[in-house]
Amino acid sequence: MSNLRLRDLAVGSRGRITGFAESAQHYKRQLLAMGLTPGTEFTVLRLAPMGDPVELHVRGFDLTLRKAEADALKIEHAESKTDPQTV
Repeated sequence: MSNLRLRDLAVGSRGRITGFAESAQHYKRQLLAMGLTPGTEFTVLRLAPMGDPVELHVRGFDLTLRKAEADALKIEHAESKTDPQTV
């Protein structure tokens, strides 16, 4: 498992949530309520110059996270999937 952070991804990159950082368990319930569960894939839409905030497209909606919230997520790169309707 990698130590990748949201702010390390470029705009347009796809990622997958793998879990939550042990040091940020107080954000876990809030992030779960927002639909950020392990296995959920997302796309980075916008990233502020200092990495705060970061905007994601996840589960059909756009979500903005502050740096502390984003750092609470453990993530990995997700493979781009080809849309069968465009092939």
